[in-house]
Amino acid sequence: MNENDDPEAKTVAAADGAVAGAGDALVAPAPGPTRRLFWSALGVALGLLVVDQGTKWWAVDALADSESIPVFGDFIRFWLVYNPGAAFSMGTGVTWIFTVFAGIAVVAIAWYAWRVRSTPWSYALGLLLGGATSHFGDRLFREPAFGRGHVVDFIDYSGFFVGNVADIGIFAGAVSIVVLSFRGIEATQAPVPAEAGSDAAETGSDPGETGSDGKPRD
Repeated sequence: MNENDDPEAKTVAAADGAVAGAGDALVAPAPGPTRRLFWSALGVALGLLVVDQGTKWWAVDALADSESIPVFGDFIRFWLVYNPGAAFSMGTGVTWIFTVFAGIAVVAIAWYAWRVRSTPWSYALGLLLGGATSHFGDRLFREPAFGRGHVVDFIDYSGFFVGNVADIGIFAGAVSIVVLSFRGIEATQAPVPAEAGSDAAETGSDPGETGSDGKPRD
């Protein structure tokens, strides 16, 4: 007998196709959620960018003629400085290099955020993207020259470090990524629905294994 005419073979083939289709749906979700998470990351980045630049404009206007303004005693003060280098004022003589690095960082973070399929990761990358973009803008458009601008810092942490709101966002984003990594939450892997895992656990078998009658094997 031709196996194409065998009803049992057709039943098994149909069951295998249904299981394969379900597996593909879990592994490769529709691109809609990815785009939505990317826009979420951009929204977080834009919010941080606006707040950071707004506070920098305030600092330039309000702190230009004052030495410092205590906020929490000597622990946190507002004190205006222009940083031509990186953190802790390192590399002050090669500002253009930091401009290039900042531009590369913005592109790289945006590219990775486009691939993210995890909501917490999208928020964390949004913080990194917002901070990096704001610093990149300072490097491009602030004095003394295009591409060699100095970053505005005004939050003094006990004289140990002077930063800005973008630095806070970058730090929060980096810490979030470390926590997500330790918890095993991957950025580009779609979460598996809980129902699929519970069904597999109840049957004690692989959902993809079927017997000759098209039913899951024991």
